[in-house]
Amino acid sequence: MSEELPVVVIGAGPAGLAAAAHLLERGLEPLVLEAGSEVGAAVRDWAHIRLFSPWRYNIDDAARRLLEPTGWTEPRPTRLPTGGDLATEYLEPLAATPTLRDRIRTGSRVVAVAREGRDKTHQRERDGRPFLVRTVTDGAVVDHRARAVIDASGTWSTPNPLGASGLPAVGEDSPEVASALLAALPDVLGQDRERVADRHVLVVGAGHSATNTLLNLVELRRDAPETRITWAIRGASPERTYGGQDADGLPARGQLGSRLRRAVEAGLVELRTSATVQALAPADEGQVAVVLDSPDGRQRLVVDAVAGATGFRPELGMLRELRLDLDPGVEAPSKLAPLIDPEFHSCGTVPAHGTDVLAHPEEGFFIAGMKSYGRAPTFLLATGYEQVRSIAAHLAGDTRGAGAVPLDLPETGVCSTAAPATDEDGLPVVAESAEPAESAEPAGAGGGCCGPAEPALIGVPTGLQHGRAGG
Repeated sequence: MSEELPVVVIGAGPAGLAAAAHLLERGLEPLVLEAGSEVGAAVRDWAHIRLFSPWRYNIDDAARRLLEPTGWTEPRPTRLPTGGDLATEYLEPLAATPTLRDRIRTGSRVVAVAREGRDKTHQRERDGRPFLVRTVTDGAVVDHRARAVIDASGTWSTPNPLGASGLPAVGEDSPEVASALLAALPDVLGQDRERVADRHVLVVGAGHSATNTLLNLVELRRDAPETRITWAIRGASPERTYGGQDADGLPARGQLGSRLRRAVEAGLVELRTSATVQALAPADEGQVAVVLDSPDGRQRLVVDAVAGATGFRPELGMLRELRLDLDPGVEAPSKLAPLIDPEFHSCGTVPAHGTDVLAHPEEGFFIAGMKSYGRAPTFLLATGYEQVRSIAAHLAGDTRGAGAVPLDLPETGVCSTAAPATDEDGLPVVAESAEPAESAEPAGAGGGCCGPAEPALIGVPTGLQHGRAGG
């Protein structure tokens, strides 16, 4: 009987481990499959980044209840954690609890999810059959049977390309330019310092990942004054990136844009607006030539490194044998997409939501966490926790509990106006797991602040807007 099988959770990041905690409280058996060698693998890739939401928004209630009997010391609620703090002070202790530790399989990359004995074309006798979750573990194919599946694998491993059409720019995939391409959130003050210090760096993107990298490069200039910083955005104005300043419910997030604005106005960052990357090619001395199109014509810019911070997209190939209901543009569940579409939402907070919004035609399958937002950049970690709480209630047969989604989130305080990141320790701050879609024009321009709402980041970046965490 499928009821005797575990609920497979894909991804051992914040949302995935929270899902497991809620399932256990509901008397359901979770099996967490993590592609990385340890929990929070994606979070560790941006360990140097400071979140702009304090700890009180970043700890799930069911996870806390698992941790408390172990003698775990909860971090101070008002402190802003780094990605490294999130991994070591929360995810690691949570995964090590006696209740969870034997229910997590690291090094298990999920490559496909299907219905056992039924491909996508077969509707009859589909519901009620177990899911088949195929993984690659230690180089071998291992199949797991499941009564239900929660995909909380995030989007960190599938960044958007630099090209403006959703495709890589010409030459972007070339091995000859690979050495000049940085990750979405490079550690320019740490392990990536030698690649950028006293060099010319191009940052592409208008989200919080781009903002963080730009501010860290400005910090680097204090010790490496020859560092040159160019910032290219597709929009005609950086106002959306500058954000909501003092009106932001998360002060650290509000400070991000105001610091960047000052750096641009001081000439520390050269801003190029309405600029799209068309091509990349190797240049002399290990540099890369970037061809930018703008209203002023085509320009060739030779730089030493390029940081692409153009957002992320969900990996859907592993789900192609399932019957999904996804918005064709945002690639989020169709009922959720209108609430988060960055082309229409630019101020306010996305309301809490649960299984009624996240459900697919494939009964028993849910996408949760950052991946549930598809290509939208507005995810908040606290929102993900409420998603998985609702899903666990639904799977346990508690319809009323699944439908109740009380969640108090801070307002962004922005529409498409100017805005705000150092924390109390003077470290740079970033958005959690998502970032504003840099390709979208500011929604609500000329429409006042209560037109469509804007992504609010809260818990984790992507690279980390309502908080984006991968994994």
